[in-house]
Amino acid sequence: MSAELMLRNAKIASNGVPSFVEAIAISGGKIAAVGNDDEILRLRGPHTQVIDGRRRTVIPGLNDSHMHPIRGGLNYNLELRWDGVPSLADALWMLKEQAARTPAPQWARVIGGWTEFQFAERRMPTLDEINAVAPDTRVFVMHLYDRALSNAAALRAAGYDKNALDFPAGEVQRDRHGNPAGLLIDHPNANILYSTLSRGPKLSRHEECEC
Repeated sequence: MSAELMLRNAKIASNGVPSFVEAIAISGGKIAAVGNDDEILRLRGPHTQVIDGRRRTVIPGLNDSHMHPIRGGLNYNLELRWDGVPSLADALWMLKEQAARTPAPQWARVIGGWTEFQFAERRMPTLDEINAVAPDTRVFVMHLYDRALSNAAALRAAGYDKNALDFPAGEVQRDRHGNPAGLLIDHPNANILYSTLSRGPKLSRHEECEC
């Protein structure tokens, strides 16, 4: 059977040995054969589309395999997303609204792929700003997976005070008096972020259905 599509004269990554091949044949939307140009060109038929790769590197099957569907589904009603928000002022207003509708003892959580460089202000929020918009509601704002800001209410709920021991896998930044300042650093890893986030209460099955 002849191939429907053929890519030749390329550097194509494979899952086998050798790790790169020259050519690939595709039939029915699936890879039918891989090998060197001479081997694959034998599968050429009168209607085969042949593409010259011009010695470029090709990585078949590249897709976004890093997803958190379970965590996202379980925590959908608990989280605020700042993805694509154009300004820090807008983000803080959203956090204020989220905090106002978050019942105690739940936390207002900002999780996800936001960065300070998307904001017109080109900076992260300060702890004073977070405390101002949410003085009583516990707030946890995670920046990517490198740090997190926790307001005073969240610090108290997590048990981070002057007498708290240093975290074994992460840093709780402190002020000059030794009190936790609210900035958590994922050094040497992100364990401190996940551990702190896990201290917030979960929704009951009834709340998951009703929210």
